[in-house]
Amino acid sequence: TDRPKIPEDGEGPSRRAEITRAFLMDVYETTNDEFRAFVDETGYVTDSEAFGWSFVFHLELRDDQLASINTAVKDVEWWLPVNGSTWRNPTGPGSDVFTEGRGGHPVVQVSWNDADAYCKWRGAYLPTEAQWEFAARDGLAAKLYPWGNELRPGGVFRANLWQGDFPATNTKEDGWAFVAPAGSYPAQTSTGLHDMIGNVWEWVADWHGARRDVLRDPTGPASGTERLKKGGSFLCHKSYCYRYRSAARHKNTPDSATSNNGFRCAADAVD
Repeated sequence: TDRPKIPEDGEGPSRRAEITRAFLMDVYETTNDEFRAFVDETGYVTDSEAFGWSFVFHLELRDDQLASINTAVKDVEWWLPVNGSTWRNPTGPGSDVFTEGRGGHPVVQVSWNDADAYCKWRGAYLPTEAQWEFAARDGLAAKLYPWGNELRPGGVFRANLWQGDFPATNTKEDGWAFVAPAGSYPAQTSTGLHDMIGNVWEWVADWHGARRDVLRDPTGPASGTERLKKGGSFLCHKSYCYRYRSAARHKNTPDSATSNNGFRCAADAVD
């Protein structure tokens, strides 16, 4: 975009890029049920499982959990390290997504490494930032959101975002305080894609770095220390994380996992 809202993220300037090969994008973010099929078949161990802990948003935790934690992330104290938080138990022991009937929710607590492994198992891949943005923009190149510039056209919630005073109070006006089941809101594009913005962040293939001047099938820097993610999450609010826009981007180390980060896969179209 030529009107970046968070310049330090490298949102601008805008550039015209060409996608030369047809591709398919998952309609929904990858769910717990889908990720379980991968783990059951392969025995895959996620990064958070190997580390034994991961980060959880403070309001998702029980009082007894909060009482046992005495550290937080500097300057973003609402992120707390929780032992035993994994994709299956995203807010720690006692939060099993399957016993709680959340198989159809997007899988979270998955790192870029985990997402990449799952997509490859499926014979697919993580989309590049350019592919993701092409799919999200849906032909509306200069618009803020996949459907236009108005966040709630006709008063209808189109995405799962933070309502209220971040990070203290979520009024749940959009129906959900935290992760919502995949497809809970109307499709965000005319092609039928759901939750491209909001709900959970989505890893993309690129290393983080300044947008390069490659105009044909751009793939980002050749190397780096952090991977890109797109779309924002249920924690995004205009007062703090105005990253629920098609042009917005953020980053994290490829072994990081949180309770608001997931992914979807892409694949080459077959004639």
